[in-house]
Amino acid sequence: MNNDRLEGKWKQLKGEVREKWGKLTEDDVEEINGKTENLEGKLQEKYGVAKEEAKEQVNRFLDYVDRKIA
Repeated sequence: MNNDRLEGKWKQLKGEVREKWGKLTEDDVEEINGKTENLEGKLQEKYGVAKEEAKEQVNRFLDYVDRKIA
């Protein structure tokens, strides 16, 4: 799933993002606004993971979502 598709499906995916990453607040999710780089940054901030780890987590999530909606 690319960034454009994430943005397009963001309203549907907000709940799944909150479920997967429980430390993200509703305000965080609104701030992310479907942008992968914003999600990666929030994961770094809230979970204290390195940039590459955040990117990997987001990529795994996007792969999961792709399989789910395909």
